Amino acid sequence: MKIHLLSDQLASQIAAGEVVERPSSVVKELVENAIDAGATTINIDVRQGGRESIQIADNGQGIAAEDVETAFMRHATSKLQSIDDLNAIRTLGFRGEALAAISAVSQVTIVSRAEGESAGTRLVLAGGVVENRETVGAPQGTVIAVENLFYNVPARLKFLKTAATEKRLIDEFVTRYALAYPHIRFRLTHNGRITFQSSGSGQVRDVLVAIYGPEIARQLLEIRDWRVETEGEESNLQSPISSSRSHIEVTGFVGPPGVHFANRGQITLFVNGRWVKDTQLTYAVIQAYHTLLPSGRYPLGLIFMQLPPEDVDVNVHPTKTEVRFRQGKAPFGTVQRAVRQTLVADAPTRQMSAWALGSNEPGSSPGWMGSLNPDAFISGSGEQADLALSWLDDVEAPDDNGEASSLPLEAESDSQLPIMRVVGQVGASYIITEGPEGLFLIDQQAAHQRVLHEQLQAEWAEDKVTVQTLSTGTAVTLSPSQAKLLEQFREAVERVGLQVEAFGPNTFMVRAVPKIAASCDPARLLVAMVTELEQSKGVVEEAGLVTAVCQTISLRPGQSLTQAQMQQLIHNLEKCADPFTDPQGKPTFIYLSVAQLAREFGRI
Repeated sequence: MKIHLLSDQLASQIAAGEVVERPSSVVKELVENAIDAGATTINIDVRQGGRESIQIADNGQGIAAEDVETAFMRHATSKLQSIDDLNAIRTLGFRGEALAAISAVSQVTIVSRAEGESAGTRLVLAGGVVENRETVGAPQGTVIAVENLFYNVPARLKFLKTAATEKRLIDEFVTRYALAYPHIRFRLTHNGRITFQSSGSGQVRDVLVAIYGPEIARQLLEIRDWRVETEGEESNLQSPISSSRSHIEVTGFVGPPGVHFANRGQITLFVNGRWVKDTQLTYAVIQAYHTLLPSGRYPLGLIFMQLPPEDVDVNVHPTKTEVRFRQGKAPFGTVQRAVRQTLVADAPTRQMSAWALGSNEPGSSPGWMGSLNPDAFISGSGEQADLALSWLDDVEAPDDNGEASSLPLEAESDSQLPIMRVVGQVGASYIITEGPEGLFLIDQQAAHQRVLHEQLQAEWAEDKVTVQTLSTGTAVTLSPSQAKLLEQFREAVERVGLQVEAFGPNTFMVRAVPKIAASCDPARLLVAMVTELEQSKGVVEEAGLVTAVCQTISLRPGQSLTQAQMQQLIHNLEKCADPFTDPQGKPTFIYLSVAQLAREFGRI
């Protein structure tokens, strides 16, 4: 076929695919433009997850009447003048592609008035083509309405996620930039309902409270003015800057070891005020928590890095979320040391919240994240141990000497396990039992989870989960994205036995819990279910919620048990249809035969 040039309209639509991937991409580009324009108030209104419309209004400098149409041309920008500017970018936008890309795949209406002008300009575009222009009265600033996104690109429209998913992504982006620019007042509405707003006070902690709630915000540890000088490191960029001496500043907030999550989504990175995705810096934050977090759990981190603009290349990808550093190793080491030093200096005096420890004392304020119980790794005594052991219905009474009997329990007639005699407990985590042909080491947590899981699953399968109504509800504050998930899957949560109701922005009141979990902190149960919803990535299975409940209320490693309690647990395990593994497939016990023991001692 004959080679020919693409039309401008077709070229713009192709290029738009690199910049505008989804509705959240539109919000990102327009909000960044508003920030570059010096706005102090930014209002974002989204309808149907951005499919129907996205409107961004700001009080920034505005666009001059003579430049309004030019702004929607490809490669038109006011932020770069020469190649030297490209080597030291100080603005969020600079490529001159965003407005052209957005207008190419949507219907756009813009009203803008620049400082010093007596009237504003209203411009209407569809598919990148100007349809109308007029002079209108307007306050200083810019209002852009993007409607019917991807209306002329049906293939892209078909692959958009659900409205709930798109709303969650927009929430995550807006809250991130509210943290980076606390002096700007952000307001986000979905379908006319305000879901997030910041005060614009300039205090990052005020924004943290709005996002995470007062309990989590109070616990966060601040990284203060961490600054290092770097010199002589190998460059990863072809930079014209001859000097290798530079500096890196790191500030921000990190959670104490008791605040952790199921994924890396709560680690947020900003470089020179730009939100970025960088696997090495994310790993630096995770590495700083080495030995401080349980396996498979990740910290909360909000990292702001400042370094000379010429030391970082942001012109890597059209979305501008990837960067390269001139001194590649220095940022990693700086972030890691800053976070670690903050944890070492502050974490010992900043313990977990009262509810995270399982306390029911008056005045304890529930948060919205899960955590391990530190007491469980110290001793088996105390209130938490009592709560976890409330599953014992009929415990054998001690004998005259105060000791529980160690006689073997009679095995269930249809049990898949042999008759066992409890010998004792090792490490306050494993139960030692003697069977007919060897030794059993039983993981008390895995065994308890199996017992609870089969009991709760049997009730759930018949849609007859027994619930315990709380005399006083428990209020739990979630992040905006978590609140959306809970609203979306509330019916599934309630079928498992946890009854909640809205109680303010991103706050829910727990009114009832499964009876099997009556002694557990309701806030911990709700957090466990929300965590399960986050991990499900939109494909929610109620069986997973059942497992989450059982994991939350089961015994923990480090809890000492009496002889009678250990016997009762073994007795309950024998009743299970599948006593060999816990709900996640991990073994509940290890068997050592007499022959194996004899070989280990060299007898055979």
